[in-house]
Amino acid sequence: MSELDFESVLGPGGSISRRISNYEHRREQLQMALAVTQALNDRKHLIVEAGTGVGKSFGYLVPAILFATSDEALLENNQPSDNPNEEPKTRRIVISTHTISLQEQLIAKDLPLLNAVIPREFTSVLVKGRSNYISLRRMQVANSRLGSLLHDQRDFEHYDDIQQWAQSTSDGSLSSLSFRPSGLLWDELSSDSGNCMGRNCKTFDKCFYYAARRRVANAKILVVNHALFFSDLAVRAQGGSFLPNYDAVIFDECHTMENVAGEHLGLTVSNTQIDYTLRKLYNPRNDKGTLVALGLRQLQQLSYGCMESLDAFVDDFVDWAATNSPANGRLRNPVPVNTNLTQGLKELAAGLERYGKDIKDANNKLDMMSAANRLSVLANSLETWLTQKETGAVYWFERKESRGTARNFVRLTLRSSPLDVGNYLREHLFQKVPSVIMASATIATKQSATVQEPQTKKDDSAFHFYQRRIGALGVPSLQVGSPFDYPKLAQLHMLTDLPDPSLEKNRYEDAIIPALKHYIQKFDGHAFVLFTSYDSLRRTSQALAPWMAQQNLAIYSQADGMPRTELLQAFKDHPRGVLFGAESFWQGVDVPGDALKLVVITKLPFSVPDHPLLEARLEAIRHGGGNPFRDFQLPEAVIKFRQGFGRLIRTASDSGIVLVTDPRMSTKPYGATFASSLPACPKKTISAKEFLS
Repeated sequence: MSELDFESVLGPGGSISRRISNYEHRREQLQMALAVTQALNDRKHLIVEAGTGVGKSFGYLVPAILFATSDEALLENNQPSDNPNEEPKTRRIVISTHTISLQEQLIAKDLPLLNAVIPREFTSVLVKGRSNYISLRRMQVANSRLGSLLHDQRDFEHYDDIQQWAQSTSDGSLSSLSFRPSGLLWDELSSDSGNCMGRNCKTFDKCFYYAARRRVANAKILVVNHALFFSDLAVRAQGGSFLPNYDAVIFDECHTMENVAGEHLGLTVSNTQIDYTLRKLYNPRNDKGTLVALGLRQLQQLSYGCMESLDAFVDDFVDWAATNSPANGRLRNPVPVNTNLTQGLKELAAGLERYGKDIKDANNKLDMMSAANRLSVLANSLETWLTQKETGAVYWFERKESRGTARNFVRLTLRSSPLDVGNYLREHLFQKVPSVIMASATIATKQSATVQEPQTKKDDSAFHFYQRRIGALGVPSLQVGSPFDYPKLAQLHMLTDLPDPSLEKNRYEDAIIPALKHYIQKFDGHAFVLFTSYDSLRRTSQALAPWMAQQNLAIYSQADGMPRTELLQAFKDHPRGVLFGAESFWQGVDVPGDALKLVVITKLPFSVPDHPLLEARLEAIRHGGGNPFRDFQLPEAVIKFRQGFGRLIRTASDSGIVLVTDPRMSTKPYGATFASSLPACPKKTISAKEFLS
């Protein structure tokens, strides 16, 4: 094997430049690749902020591939094991992303190119959760009893389509279906750990899930999303796993780690979730379900009793909460609402398990055992939430009116999340995985001083907020700027003389309309207008609609319900208009070229302080002697603000203006913190009075 390094791939005259015409190496990318290489080789952690245009995916992929395929790795892989049941040794690296678009870029574009230009053998694979794959055995079994499970004619039609698709699909994955089947239908057909016969299954050799597992086991590079990674991390903490062992993990879009980890390391259980599971077993409205198909009348009665207990619990809980809980739903003590629901779910689960053990038909046995396991998990989750068994967690509920039948008019979701994700990640991630690399275009809360050759630092105040939140204090950090010429490409315009949006919301929203008209007309559309709430988005887009119609400008509003990807594609196809977007458009959205020339940030993105989890985090900071605004709210908002600003310049030929209509950029002392966090570019304050006719 010839000795390679990242410079021979990424550098001037390297293998990529020989493959791609007009390829220009980037000094900042090489700086990043050097730091990642050293961290992997030394089994150390690293935080890297790489500005737009650095090409950070190649900056970590090339070192990762070379590390996983090195001579040292080959020697490790060939070491004999004393344990015949031990997983075969191979160097693996997990690449975890937040957005689907980045996953698709890595799998469809970046990794195939690197496979072609790096003269070493390696495979890469996109890892999906088990429920994404169809089970051929379950599909065959379902054919004989769908009449007892389904009642919607469209489900029967989709089942026929899925049968045809299953004969031609190469991966058996839900994403390759041309339509989206109902949850009820797919749940009956998908691969399920509790409903799997393994090697004893007649369809094992054709099984799409196990084929995917074999690809994963043989791959060097595993691409996952953050949700899957942190779900696996939670399972590992309990002694299990569904990802194979790995030597390093690289988080791209790592600025979302804390929120995603909190969501998947916490607890969520809802009445609709429980109701759905029960009605799959027995639906009294149409006398259908698994228990009906098997003629199990006694278990049907137990299931119906659980439904009645569930309805009674929801009614009693809602009545209690109406006068005893705060508006944000946060609960500091166990709920004093008596219910026999948890006991009923446990009894039903035990009955299903007893029947499942005695039944001879293997398919029905698996159905019973799987349902019993689901009900046990739901019962335990509900009990944990009601008793607030997990210490160090924040508990709250969300109540939402349901549009539909009168029977299930309230959706009640019970949630909990660790108060301090950092402690958990420190113990289960940073102390367990040899090398954790975290990369993003926006992690720091300020720009580091410009130096010719940036060095990794163990104590950089620009990263302190991020390090503290995820339990990575002391982890070396590196900040490399963008190769783009921001002073020539971008301008920052800041409005003054406007009402304070935090104090006079409606007056402020009315007052920005003239300025929005001026800038939108200036660029003939080609604009994003970003909001921190759907209410403000809806009001502003409606206020501008008549004027935009007169200008023959299209409106792409996220408040209209169009899926995000379709909305973005429509804007790209016909950019003579304005896209009004909320939080999901502040990050992970790429519109290069002339389609986007104006980005408007209507409000500094401070999180709403009354969300239960944020409220608890701010209280903890205050009780610890800190300042919640300075230590959390401001740095968090700065990172989000930098994400929004980053939507404008995506390539070296892009140009335009970022307009901040929030006057606090100029009137509040902290406004300078937001401005100084951005790449150097011309900054201009403008009085809103200029746009009044």
